[in-house]
Amino acid sequence: MITDKILKNRRLETLVENQTSYALKSAEMHVFETHQEAEQILLKFHQPVLASMLEGKKIMHLHNMTSFDFLPGESLILPPDELMCIDFPEAKMDNPTRCLAMAIAEDKIEQTVNFLNENRPKLDQDWAFTDYNFHFTNDIAIQQIIQRLLFLFTENHASKDVFADFMLQELIIRILQTETKKIYSDKTMKLSSSHRLAYIIQFIRNNLDKDLTIKELSNKIYMSESNFHRVFKNELNISPIDFINNERIKLATSLLQDPRKKVKDVYMECGFNSLSYFIRMFKRKEQLSPKEYQISTKGFLS
Repeated sequence: MITDKILKNRRLETLVENQTSYALKSAEMHVFETHQEAEQILLKFHQPVLASMLEGKKIMHLHNMTSFDFLPGESLILPPDELMCIDFPEAKMDNPTRCLAMAIAEDKIEQTVNFLNENRPKLDQDWAFTDYNFHFTNDIAIQQIIQRLLFLFTENHASKDVFADFMLQELIIRILQTETKKIYSDKTMKLSSSHRLAYIIQFIRNNLDKDLTIKELSNKIYMSESNFHRVFKNELNISPIDFINNERIKLATSLLQDPRKKVKDVYMECGFNSLSYFIRMFKRKEQLSPKEYQISTKGFLS
């Protein structure tokens, strides 16, 4: 949610992309409000930008990307001087579209990337901040950092630059991890022949029905168990065991769409050794038991 302080301090000067701006040492934050339907509004920043939807809906048209709906809970990283063309199909006076755009100093990004490469190096390549348009859904941590930064930019506190520097560093690291996870998810087959972690991810997905151990996985890429666990978590922001469980639950949701499948057969096909553990993990991820999920899916598909 946008803070009351931002709404109170703004001055409505235009109905399309009305802008309220705040500046700190390492970043500038702009909150844009649009109060009427509009099309093909152009916007560009000279620094890397994190754009994050707060309320309403935009349709984004970007270079080398298919046009897409931009919705609350989603963010977009844009390189410097990237031209955005934006439609506002639903904006109204009583229901404005609101979006945050945070321009981050390039030296802050470089400092954070250098820190990662020195202290948390990747397995087969260096960390590098995205140089293309990257659209993603915020996880809980990124969403909370954005909300905290919204507060910090408007707070009257002598040390807010210091607080913001720490939060910007965490935000940059989490964005890099999110991007890495998406690259591995989308391009694993292309990467697997040349990238050891991508190879392991593909191996996991191809062998979910088997007993996968950290020892076996780490041996396949000639790493110690502790180093494998550390590298995996550094790059993907998730432990190997949690990743395996998530992939097994994804497979289970697919299998349960077949009404003829029995839950006790599904859990074994997904590689779980215990039915009770499978039900617990499934419920944690989907907020439904496997049987409840299967029934709800059957109703949806019929």
